[in-house]
Amino acid sequence: MYIPRKLEKLFLSALKQFPVCLITGPRQAGKSTLLRNFLKEYLYVTLDDPLMRTLANEDPKLFLSMHPAPLIIDEIQYAPGLLSFIKMYVDENRRSYGQYVLTGSQIFQLMKGVSESLAGRVAIFNLYPLSWDEIKTVVGYETTLYDERKCAEQIVQGFYPEFFSTPQLDKHLWFSSYLSTYVERDVRNIKSITDLGRFQIFISLLAARAGKLLNMSEIGKECGITQPTVRDWLSILESTYMIYLLKPYHNNQTKRLVKSPKLYFVDTGLLCYLLGIDTAERFFKSSERGAIFENMVVMECRKRLAAAKGYSQCYFYRTASGVEVDLVVEREGEIDAYEIKWAKTLSRDMAESLALFMKEHPVRTASVISLHEENVPLLEGISGVHWSSI
Repeated sequence: MYIPRKLEKLFLSALKQFPVCLITGPRQAGKSTLLRNFLKEYLYVTLDDPLMRTLANEDPKLFLSMHPAPLIIDEIQYAPGLLSFIKMYVDENRRSYGQYVLTGSQIFQLMKGVSESLAGRVAIFNLYPLSWDEIKTVVGYETTLYDERKCAEQIVQGFYPEFFSTPQLDKHLWFSSYLSTYVERDVRNIKSITDLGRFQIFISLLAARAGKLLNMSEIGKECGITQPTVRDWLSILESTYMIYLLKPYHNNQTKRLVKSPKLYFVDTGLLCYLLGIDTAERFFKSSERGAIFENMVVMECRKRLAAAKGYSQCYFYRTASGVEVDLVVEREGEIDAYEIKWAKTLSRDMAESLALFMKEHPVRTASVISLHEENVPLLEGISGVHWSSI
């Protein structure tokens, strides 16, 4: 079963304008499925195949001559040397668009090679696990957004496409295997980590801090590692789309702002698995339900922006005195600000931080995101809206 992705239109348009297109994102997010569904006339090769990977690294010219364009190369990060040869092929046929389509699940190493070899020749996209907009197209999920129980069940299950194509899938077994494969394959490919057990403990410690300011010193002490190691391991998790670090919003005011990022997991299903939350009942009883809901909303915003045209960035805002706005979205020169609440009953005091933020920043819209289904005016210029409207 193929689930239509919001990125399709933007991606197919780029194929007509760029000789190379690159889709990055976490493993199992649906990158290969998207490409193979739309580009059936393209030759497909994956560098997960050890034989193909060896050939691509040892003899890039032979590899590309054996696999002529139009070509999809899956997991291109395993053969970064291919990029300079792709550049040569592309430069010989600059007016031929959509020649190569690449995918990758390790963004930092990949982007270094892309920026050096394919600058000006490549369109780059991020594909995350399914968004709620995409889930609505699946039969049986049309009303999930407004049913708190179904919403909680979906948050616990997560948003990887595999759960929708195989509904009977055991999520505990799937996430356990996903983590094991991730640690054994991706982590070892990026950096030589000798203590993989400690690295898995590190991931679990991060799960308990989802939606909170990142305190590297505290995490390092609990895990028994140094702060430089914490930074390295965070970089690995971010580059492989396991976590998402939301940076603080800065302006030119003299008021001191918090500089640490906030930590989120790319998928709430994996987050809940790490926290031991496996049912809606446990989610409702969990003290972390507000942070998990915030995690879901932030990532939903990130997914929707990734499939939209134009420049956009997401931040949070927090001053040293404790004024905090959960999500600040800067898009095409405009600012939207959001407070996120796991609540169905709204009050005016939920909008106070937004009001203080608006005094110092020009804002297009300011909203309290919640479970309440109707728009509710709270303070001047601030309303309460259902989370799906973000």
